[in-house]
Amino acid sequence: MDQDCLFCKIVSGDNPSTEVFRDDRVMAFLDINPAAPQHILVIPLAHLTFLSTADESHEGLIGHLALTADRIAAERGIQDSGFRLTINQGPDAGQEVDHLHMHITGGRRLGRAGA
Repeated sequence: MDQDCLFCKIVSGDNPSTEVFRDDRVMAFLDINPAAPQHILVIPLAHLTFLSTADESHEGLIGHLALTADRIAAERGIQDSGFRLTINQGPDAGQEVDHLHMHITGGRRLGRAGA
């Protein structure tokens, strides 16, 4: 855990969130500034700053993030119509919290990615 990390504080319960999923490796919660009708963040419970700092020991965790996101999309009714998974890597990509996280967005037709 990183004491200064917003997402670590959410994991520990020190900061509130609307949690939609948690297991022993990841948790998911609603984004407080949704970019789509369905906008959920999936994060590892352990602090990992960037995808670029991950190594082979994180391969299972990163796969678990993606599979969890797919499961959540199904549970929230957006799997069949389509959804987007996004990892913003660094400031130019719009990463605002330095804790690896995956965005699930859907619930409407989404615009072109990266615009």
